[in-house]
Amino acid sequence: MTVDSAQLAALGDATRRTIFELIASRPRSVAEITRELTVSQSAVSQHLKVLRESHLVRAEPKGASNVYHIDPAGLAQMRAWLDRFWSSTLAAYKVAVEQSPEDQT
Repeated sequence: MTVDSAQLAALGDATRRTIFELIASRPRSVAEITRELTVSQSAVSQHLKVLRESHLVRAEPKGASNVYHIDPAGLAQMRAWLDRFWSSTLAAYKVAVEQSPEDQT
């Protein structure tokens, strides 16, 4: 599975998206994330493992626990992949807009 596929699969789960969004708002520990959700700390840890393996978040040791941050390199990779679609869509839109009304019939 490519990193792009792993990232999309990771974000395909609603709980992981929520965890990702919580971490995006500010770095958090597992305990902080668990307090925001209705799932166990064990479940949060499993979701974080998937997000780490897909390079969407990274863990920074702090004392006896980890603080989770967005992984800028992994997120940049996913954005570059998505930008390819955005660029081709914008190019197609430009062509469509620049066509004369007679060409569109």
